[in-house]
Amino acid sequence: MAIANRGELTDEQWEKIKPLLPPQKPWTGRAAYDHRTIINGILTILRTGAPWRDLPSHYGIHSTVSSRFYRWRKAGVWEKILAGLQQKTDAEGLIDWEVHLADSTVVRAHQHAAGAKGGNKTKLSGVVREVSPQKSTKRAEGFGKPMVFVLTSGERHDTIAFGDLLAGGKVKHIGRGRPKSRFRYFLADKAYSSQAIREKLSRQGATPIIPRKSNEKKRERFNRGLYRERNRVERLINRLKQNRRIATRYEKYAINYQAMLTIASILLWL
Repeated sequence: MAIANRGELTDEQWEKIKPLLPPQKPWTGRAAYDHRTIINGILTILRTGAPWRDLPSHYGIHSTVSSRFYRWRKAGVWEKILAGLQQKTDAEGLIDWEVHLADSTVVRAHQHAAGAKGGNKTKLSGVVREVSPQKSTKRAEGFGKPMVFVLTSGERHDTIAFGDLLAGGKVKHIGRGRPKSRFRYFLADKAYSSQAIREKLSRQGATPIIPRKSNEKKRERFNRGLYRERNRVERLINRLKQNRRIATRYEKYAINYQAMLTIASILLWL
């Protein structure tokens, strides 16, 4: 039994993630560096926020580790791993489809995030902006695990990401059947209090548990007891931000930051 160093995969976590990984030996026949060692190296970068070149040598050559991170990002491997873990958890009946929660947080860009090709700009949710704070909006299931996250530029309102937030997070059945996506209650703060959002939720069969803004005329009964559960998504954000690459954006491109966010989410499903 291997003893995991701080932040590395335990044997139990490795057994869960192993079936979801690409073959250890690629079709070219050329031996690849051990997946577990490479992933542990990536997790070290995620947790510490260190530059790739400062990766401890026992994880292998830093360029090899970073290359695997980028290659798997381009191939959609990180998203497939996350989806696979969600699928398995749902099959065990451990995803809460009764209550879903949403919140957003601003992510400050480190000076190392500057210098991307194309005039130091990055693309976020269809909008090109200079490197600046960006916003990460997350939807969690009732137990506080991440279902989907959407990146937008920091100055954009939370409601801009709502369509993608609602459309994402579908979980496929093991075997036949349509993916699960519907939940009963949607908890969010006043930033999401708009008639358009309430109507979208109603069309999906969900009840919005969202406090009205002070300037809104319409009032209805508000379930304050259920609304208190929204702190679960706030705790989720805090857990994700324990990783320095999530708390501060070091990546030059938003797509790489999103991959880091996916990996941090994977850890919470293991």
